[in-house]
Amino acid sequence: MHKVLNDRLAIFLFVFPGLAFFVLTFVAPIILSGYYSFTETLAPGTPVKMVGFSNFTEILFHDERFWLSLRNALLLGLGFVVIQHPICILFAIMLDRIGGKAEKWFRTIFFIPCVISVVVISRMWLSVLDPTFGIANKVLASIGLSDLQHAWLGDASTALGSLLSILIWSGFGWGLLFYYAGVKGIPADMYEAARLDGASGFKLHWRITVPLLSPVITVQITLAVITALKQMETVFLTTNGGPGDSTQFLAVYLYNQAFSASNYGYANAISILFILVCLIITFVLNKLTKNKNLDF
Repeated sequence: MHKVLNDRLAIFLFVFPGLAFFVLTFVAPIILSGYYSFTETLAPGTPVKMVGFSNFTEILFHDERFWLSLRNALLLGLGFVVIQHPICILFAIMLDRIGGKAEKWFRTIFFIPCVISVVVISRMWLSVLDPTFGIANKVLASIGLSDLQHAWLGDASTALGSLLSILIWSGFGWGLLFYYAGVKGIPADMYEAARLDGASGFKLHWRITVPLLSPVITVQITLAVITALKQMETVFLTTNGGPGDSTQFLAVYLYNQAFSASNYGYANAISILFILVCLIITFVLNKLTKNKNLDF
């Protein structure tokens, strides 16, 4: 082993394949995207016209759809953090307390949406929320709330809220899995000591579980925001940004600019800003949560 570690050629042969793969699949596309962001072109291989920073200027100062899509993505991230994560923590604690076979069954049931195809989930919710034969409106009618029947994904006033609900529901299993693993990793004697000091119920988990889950919460908040920013498949398959632009998200807007509007250079400029937004948000979140994690 020492001979191999001291042999520069051997080290190079081991490192080069992974490094080459990383450069070709990650670094090179970003550099190429950066080049196209300063151009006006319909697609790769078509005539290229250098336009400098005009794409970025247009996006930042004149493109209301870009800012709307960014706002919607941040709202989704906020929904993950404020709605989904507290519920995930609550259910993780409940699963841990249930124990036995019931714990395994419920753990599996809650994770089922995460292993179902995005296409299937999208079609299912389109059927559930269909204004004509959807089960949501039929249930409202059956309990005497016909006035609340609605074209949930077809009305700009309810489309975004409905879509956010779908996305929060479909990602619930992943959040639960992370927090469940975190709860399982908390030593039992921590709870015993807290009970001896008089803590119980909500106070017990507020003082013990939540603080000790802070490393998991930090990671989950960062993942939630990044997931919200790059959300595309479910949005594309349910509303495609409509009605109007009420459910427009960054990734969907980028895709439509590149392949529907054939505005390839402009789309690459959006992608570069997209990367910068992700990096800035990740940096800010790491700074805000730095030194707040507890070890046990």
